[in-house]
Amino acid sequence: MAGAPIWYELMVPDAGAVAQFYKAVIGWDIAAEGMDMPNGAQYRMITRPDGGNAGGVLTLTQEMLAGGARPGWLSYFHVEDVDAAVEKAQALGAALWMAQDIPGTGRIAMLSDPQGAAFYVMKPIPPEGQPEARSDVFDQNKIGHCRWMQLNTPDAPAANEFYKQLFDWDTQNTMPMGPAGDYHFIEYDDKAIGAFNPMTDSGGMPHWLLFFAVEDIEAARAAAQANGGTITNDIHEVPGGDFIIVTKDPAGAVVGFVGAKGGQA
Repeated sequence: MAGAPIWYELMVPDAGAVAQFYKAVIGWDIAAEGMDMPNGAQYRMITRPDGGNAGGVLTLTQEMLAGGARPGWLSYFHVEDVDAAVEKAQALGAALWMAQDIPGTGRIAMLSDPQGAAFYVMKPIPPEGQPEARSDVFDQNKIGHCRWMQLNTPDAPAANEFYKQLFDWDTQNTMPMGPAGDYHFIEYDDKAIGAFNPMTDSGGMPHWLLFFAVEDIEAARAAAQANGGTITNDIHEVPGGDFIIVTKDPAGAVVGFVGAKGGQA
């Protein structure tokens, strides 16, 4: 099935500048040393407290910044055939930014949807001896994992149609948001994994906003502020009883956190 979330990537000019922020807020470790990339960038793994990977950090080179790249989080979605998915996405109005094979890892392509939100599609190579291995970066029940993915977009109905045709997503359930329009839920494999959120701020760039699970949302808020973060949307309750905040990390990447008050999950 196409569309499973399988990896998350943080793009920042300096991985060291954000390492303490994510360590304090959610307990992640960002590797001190990175792997050199052909384009001069480096790649570092993000390790959760349970020992698994939460994603990776790609350093933005001066050339990438000059080309318009900015700090932010990107999602990777599984497909069986990257080139076929790219062709289909382009026919639906997407733009292709790059496609490449990563030895020992798989084939990836970076796209932006018709409204301009960037994302990756990927056909991963399973670890040696583990042909049935599955990514666990998304898990709605575990601390330190991604729990929700929200596409902030100026045209939620159009985004709904694009992704519904590209991936095996069920997007028929909605929640009215008043004049802004409907909040379209994304269901994959019979589970709600995110939603298309109609943007009301016309000056904002379309983007996938990721919410990572923390044990205590109030402690996460305090840690974010104490470690160079900026709260852009303060603590408020969402359906289901969780509480969320939206922040900018010290590099300016927008990221959300979700959890209970006082750690009473």
